[in-house]
Amino acid sequence: MPNIMLFLYRIYQFLVAAPILLAATIITALAIIVLSVLGIGRWAGNTIPAYWAKLFCMLTLVKVTVTGRQNIKPGTSYVFVCNHQGAYDIFSVYGYLNHPFRWMMKASLGRIPLVGYSCKISGHIMVDNSSPSATKRTMQIAERQLRQGMSIVVFPEGARTPDGIMHRFKRGAYLLAEEFGLPVVPITIDGSYNVMPRFKMLPVPGQIRLTIHKPINAVEGRHNIAEVIKESYKAIQEALPEQNL
Repeated sequence: MPNIMLFLYRIYQFLVAAPILLAATIITALAIIVLSVLGIGRWAGNTIPAYWAKLFCMLTLVKVTVTGRQNIKPGTSYVFVCNHQGAYDIFSVYGYLNHPFRWMMKASLGRIPLVGYSCKISGHIMVDNSSPSATKRTMQIAERQLRQGMSIVVFPEGARTPDGIMHRFKRGAYLLAEEFGLPVVPITIDGSYNVMPRFKMLPVPGQIRLTIHKPINAVEGRHNIAEVIKESYKAIQEALPEQNL
């Protein structure tokens, strides 16, 4: 992006986009909290953040395209596993997956003022592995969500890639799929690293592509975890440009 265009974009970000998005974030969090207290947090926890995420992308000039939606069925619970390129992975999946889900997120994110509480009250799963009993509670919360037809989205790398390259997948998400016999759906996120990588504080305009792959189904209610990790990693990797492999 030419320097003069980037300079103008930064002015636009600070004077126009940032105030609108800050207000939208506060309103979104408050609306989710109120609606959750009223008993419709299940609907609010997906619908309202989807509009918020789309607004975030639109105002920061980030275009998101999706292929493969035909691979997933409405009303079916899945464990979605995605590579983690950057901060805009959240907005891309939230805004454009178009399938009800809850995030599995670090328990520490629940301490973010207002936003963290709205995530908790609307049923997102705060992963706490500080003790065996805490891990058990996390699994129980996940089970309640999945039994109600909700899906879960996980970044099995655990953190955003520091170098644009996809790193090793951890087992946690796959243990959930194994526990409940759910299909695992790999999702490739491409372009988010260019928009806002891990060590950048501000985004640049760009395009992000989501590729929803075919589900990896359990066989007789069971998964071979090592094989599912390998298969999902390969599916995600094959849809990435060569420089991201």
